[in-house]
Amino acid sequence: MAAGRGPTVRRRRLAGELRRLRERAALTIEEAAQRVGWSTAKLSRIETARVGITSPDLTRLLDLYELDASKRSALHALARTARMKGWWDAYTDSLPSDYATYIQLEADAAFIRSFDCILVHGLLQTENYAREVIRSALMGLSPPAEVERRVEVRMTRQNLLLRDDGPVRFWTVIDEAALTRRVGSTAIMREQYARLLEFATCDNITIQVLPSVTGAHPATAGTFAILEFREPHDPDVTYVESMTSILYVESDVEMYRYTLAFDHLRAAALSPDQSRALISQMADRPS
Repeated sequence: MAAGRGPTVRRRRLAGELRRLRERAALTIEEAAQRVGWSTAKLSRIETARVGITSPDLTRLLDLYELDASKRSALHALARTARMKGWWDAYTDSLPSDYATYIQLEADAAFIRSFDCILVHGLLQTENYAREVIRSALMGLSPPAEVERRVEVRMTRQNLLLRDDGPVRFWTVIDEAALTRRVGSTAIMREQYARLLEFATCDNITIQVLPSVTGAHPATAGTFAILEFREPHDPDVTYVESMTSILYVESDVEMYRYTLAFDHLRAAALSPDQSRALISQMADRPS
């Protein structure tokens, strides 16, 4: 899934599903275009998300691909919302396109599982902790106003976990090293520990700590997040971030490996109750 300022995530997902349906029908793009009376270029632009698709045109394709009526409403809904803007569009001048793409995916997710080995996940960070992280990541190359806008974005993202209507389910395994790494002052860390303990009381949030004594584990390569979506036609996506690039993993084989790795991590981690006890101990340690 490529990132960019052009097509929205919803349009990309719709385009990908239409492409999969055509391939399932064993039709080439030329054959499908001919069957519905379009040019190959038109169908190609739809399947590559360069243009959107109208409801009548979508119906013609779904008729061709013989999609069950019970599965069509979700695709039509996706087509209708493909041009909708989200709250993050107000920050497009200061957000990298890769980050904006991830926020769109996160906003549509129903369940997020993450492994965090360097820092506390952004959805669980306090404002002061986030400010220190963002300021360090930008390495002094951006003005303070941009730092504050990114902090505001990070805090707004947390509404996904706290909203009354259908909050996102979130399960994180945090490496103990991420909790012992001091970000900012001792006061900032204590505030962050307290925030984690507060989040841990939410029914939709599970926090586990992977103790350092565990040693080597399946995710020694680094942090990742698995996003599951509400609609059955939306395939799961794994998000992997490095300093200079972002990777979206979607193939079944690779998704299975990340899912299996997360299962190993949560099995090796402390239980939620034990994790809360450890975080409490960290919060109570003298400075």
